[in-house]
Amino acid sequence: MGEFQLGLLVGLLIGEGHFGGDGRQAQVTLRMHTRHQPLFDWLKGLHPESKLYGPYSHGGRSYYQWMVRGEPLRKWLIPLLDSVPLAKLDPYAHERYQRMKERYGL
Repeated sequence: MGEFQLGLLVGLLIGEGHFGGDGRQAQVTLRMHTRHQPLFDWLKGLHPESKLYGPYSHGGRSYYQWMVRGEPLRKWLIPLLDSVPLAKLDPYAHERYQRMKERYGL
């Protein structure tokens, strides 16, 4: 992954991402309006085991949801996020990310 792609991914996750889980396993989720479909297609292309769900229509909103969990999260996304100075870039996002890792033993 090039620097631009890494920067775009990190920026999207800082601004719009969710670091959490379903109680059993950790997951990183990005949910945005369907008008961003080309961006979601690009995200899906970053890792073949990431998941793209939708389009959904709920409460007057139309959106897609991109999700990374399981082995792709542990072996691909966490090493990427750990390689950038997330704590310096956005302490709040870093705190959410660290809480997810602690809660799920990552």
